[in-house]
Formats: sequence, structure tokens, C-alpha cells
Amino acid sequence: MFVFRDVTPGDLDDLHAAARHLDSVNLPNDRERMRQLIEVSVQSFAGEIDVAARRFVFVLVDHDAAPARVVGASMIFAQHGNRRAPHIYFDVIEEERYSETLDLHFTHQLLRIGYNYKGLTEIGGLVLLPEYRRRREQLGRALSYVRFLYIALHRRLFCSEVVSELMPPLEPDGTSLLWESLGRKFTGLSYQEADRLSHQNKEFIRALFPQDPLYVTLLPSHVQQLVGQVGPETKGVEKMLREIGFEYARRIDPFDGGPHFHARTDDVTLMAAVARARAGLAPGEAGGPPPAAAAGGGRGYLVAHEAAAAPFFLATKVVAPPPDNDGRLALPRGVREGLRVSPGDELAILLT
Repeated sequence: MFVFRDVTPGDLDDLHAAARHLDSVNLPNDRERMRQLIEVSVQSFAGEIDVAARRFVFVLVDHDAAPARVVGASMIFAQHGNRRAPHIYFDVIEEERYSETLDLHFTHQLLRIGYNYKGLTEIGGLVLLPEYRRRREQLGRALSYVRFLYIALHRRLFCSEVVSELMPPLEPDGTSLLWESLGRKFTGLSYQEADRLSHQNKEFIRALFPQDPLYVTLLPSHVQQLVGQVGPETKGVEKMLREIGFEYARRIDPFDGGPHFHARTDDVTLMAAVARARAGLAPGEAGGPPPAAAAGGGRGYLVAHEAAAAPFFLATKVVAPPPDNDGRLALPRGVREGLRVSPGDELAILLT
């Protein structure tokens, strides 16, 4: 059985091992930063810090492993960007030029630094251990979807726009060619140095990056081709985001050039698909509906339960008949135990 839940301090070793397969800005391969991230997430689920500072880390636990272990993760930043630390990006702009004398026409790409001070919600940190990918359970998709299930349940905590910063093509050692051709020229920092510094203070970007538009045409041709491109390991994430209503924002990360995909939060198709139900007994179980109720198979659901104490959020994937007329979703005993629910307890469900 696979269970999604909020991260705990005891997950540090497993989460750090998973982060080695991503090593992104949001989920870095850095044990101390990981420890700090877990601490903030625990406080976020408990409601102990300001909404704007909340970062929610969801982990996927394989309970069939011995011992049970965390095999994946995903994250929500309740608010990314404010007056003291704005969300920074490059707008990707097209400019056309034509000479009648030479009868020549050019379309140039320009990069213009931009800032968002009011904030938006960011999803990121999506990682799944390689041996758990491409399984019939579609665990990566569920890890992504579980975030929107949580957002739908706590809509007031999140902004009107949600963004996902996708990983671009990087060199085998993790180097960003765009940073080497652009960012390093204006800061004197390596990609890794700038990445670490930006977690504490983004002032150097505003102070040192040019505020005037930059012509991509002036960059080496192989670097020009990377602007706005999604890395090969992230193509599946792009496809999934497009399916639920995201589109390319024509913005890129100023560090590595990764494209930003965005959507109005309430326009994400999953938001309207979240419904309420109650835990019911499985067909054929003593006191439950007859086995005939499951005839013809069931449908796939992401089922979640929330509690007032840790773990605050538990979810899993099930195949079950649609809820009955009383709103009860038939759940096997093992699933109810995994979600820590009793018959009649309230659930949130998302048809997958």
C-alpha cells in the first residue's frame, strides 16, 4: 500500500536520498537545508507560522517495503514572492525588425527582468525514486495531484495564481549553460553559489542584473536554443500540467532558464473535481454492501483524510465503486487502517 502524508522529522534520511535524484532549488541535495525545510513543513501543516511563509511537503510512503520508506515527494509554497523578496523571472519577449532597403526581416527574442511582489502559489519539488516510475499505479501523477487536492481543501491559504518552474536541460554536472553565458557575467558567481545565496537573499539579482531587455541573439546559438525548453526528465511533468489547465507563461527562471508554467488556481481542472464523501465498508464485508455492488469494477480515486494532530494529512489511491446515495465510498479494511479512518468518517476524494 502506498500512502501520501505530510513529512515528519523522521523522514530526513529517506527524503535526502530522494532529493539526490532531483537536486533542485526547491528540493536540494543538501541535508541541512532539507532539515530546515522539514521543520517549516511541520509548522505549516500545524498552522503555527504565517500563511505567506508556509511550505507544505508531501511524501509518498511504500508500506510494503521492509521497513516502510519514503520513495517520493512533492511541495506547495503557499506564497512565493512579497515586497521584501519578490518572485523574480525573465519575461521572454519577441521583437520584429524589418529593413525595406535590404528586404530583411528578423524576429528577435528578448529577456526582460520582472518582479512579482504580491505573491503567487508555487508547486515544485516533485521527485520519485527511479524504480517506482512508470508503474501502473501512476505514482508520479498522484504525487502531483495530491497537492491540488490539498489546495482545494484549504483554498483560502493559497493565491489566485499557481506557478510551476520546470527544470531545463542542464549539463551532466548540473551546470546551467544559460547562467554561464549570462548570469555569471553580471554577478561573478557560479550557478551553485548564486543558487545557495538566493535562498537567503535575492537582493544581488535586483542590484546586479541589467534592468534593460537583453537580446538572446547575442548569446551563443546553442544557448539560445535552451531558452524556455523543458529538460528531458521533466517532459512528463509538462504534459501532466498541460492536461490540467497550465500553459507556458513565456517566463523563465533567471538562473537556469527553466520555463514557468502557470494557471489561475480556480481554473485548474482538478480543483472542481474534488468532492466530499464518507468512509464506507467494502462490498462483501460484514455490514457492508453486497459483493454485487462492485460488479463491473470501480473507478480510480485519490482519497484523503485530515486530522487535528500529526499526521495531519493522509491519502492513498483506491479503485472503488462510486459513492452510494448516502455519499459513502466503499473502502477495504486495509485502506481504512492506512488512512486511520472509521466507517462514517469524512473524506475528500479526487477522481483520477
